[in-house]
Amino acid sequence: MNIEKYIKIDKLNKNKKNIIKSMPLKYKIIAIIILAIIIALVTMTIIKAIKIEQSKQKYELYDGTNLDKEKYPGFKELIDNLQSNHPNWTFTLFYTKLDWEEVIANEGHSDTRKNPLNLIPDSSKYPDDWKCEIDKDKSFDNGTWLCASDKAIRHQMDPRNILNDDNIFQFAELKYTEGAQTVEGIKSLTEDSFLAGDSIAEALLQAGQNANLDAYFITSRLIQEQGRSGTVLSKGYEYNGMTVYNPFNIRATGNSREEILQNAAQYAYEQGWDSLEKALIGGVDFVKTGYINVGQNTLYLQKFDVVKLGDTLYTHQYMQNLLAPESEASNMREIYEASGTVDTSLNFIIPLYENLPEEVSEY
Repeated sequence: MNIEKYIKIDKLNKNKKNIIKSMPLKYKIIAIIILAIIIALVTMTIIKAIKIEQSKQKYELYDGTNLDKEKYPGFKELIDNLQSNHPNWTFTLFYTKLDWEEVIANEGHSDTRKNPLNLIPDSSKYPDDWKCEIDKDKSFDNGTWLCASDKAIRHQMDPRNILNDDNIFQFAELKYTEGAQTVEGIKSLTEDSFLAGDSIAEALLQAGQNANLDAYFITSRLIQEQGRSGTVLSKGYEYNGMTVYNPFNIRATGNSREEILQNAAQYAYEQGWDSLEKALIGGVDFVKTGYINVGQNTLYLQKFDVVKLGDTLYTHQYMQNLLAPESEASNMREIYEASGTVDTSLNFIIPLYENLPEEVSEY
């Protein structure tokens, strides 16, 4: 397509010479200037179009040969190993067209940003250098979360740290797959939780089928947000004279428990979620409309907004918890294994970044 455009430019140059030869001398200078301007404008337009085309993100099904090992070091070996262990799995290469260092700079915290995009638990489990230099000791949300450092973000975002059996479900395409998600699988994860019971398991599977969403993802997201015992947002919270439910914790943000509950409850109240069933249906629709339908169709992409939505990048994230994709992926993997469907036809979307270092980002 680009070659054809350059051929058109060449033809314009040839035609220009013939036209100018046949003109009177007094018009030749004017004609040359006008044609030069036209050709310059056409050339600039074509070059601009080519640059836009080259910067467009694209998806390509991996076939074992179509991945540049030098440009994207370490990926092919890891994907091939997963493919060998799980022959029914497919892998889609997602060329983000984003520079790795630019991504980290935008995901990291800065003086110009009021709240960090990425938080880690205030726990001795994580290295001290996982806390960002800015706001290092300041707590966020309910007071037990800290700003994540660039090192922590690099480790969690580097796809090569995820391309293994333990973490790969961060990249699972969150679509409903007939036979891959079952009531039995859901029940295995929801046993002894606020979602326990045949009717809820069947409702969750039906919700996934209706929305073309992975029902195991819906289940793991609920447990990720509510814990196994549930919270007042899944058991019912009094707000403005109405008992409301918000099991997906939508709009549950703030710097204190009360502020978080109030914000989540206000959203549920505005949606009319006066029952758990309504909140489940509405929450699934929120995730599908706000994230899945705009290309953020994996756990990884819902946390790290590297899908170009117009001019928006990085800020359209479902959660601040840097470790959420890893935790949810573990839950999903557990359900697939319990239901014996882990080796069904699942697709995984692998983000590729430009200028990613050869060394894998360390812990």
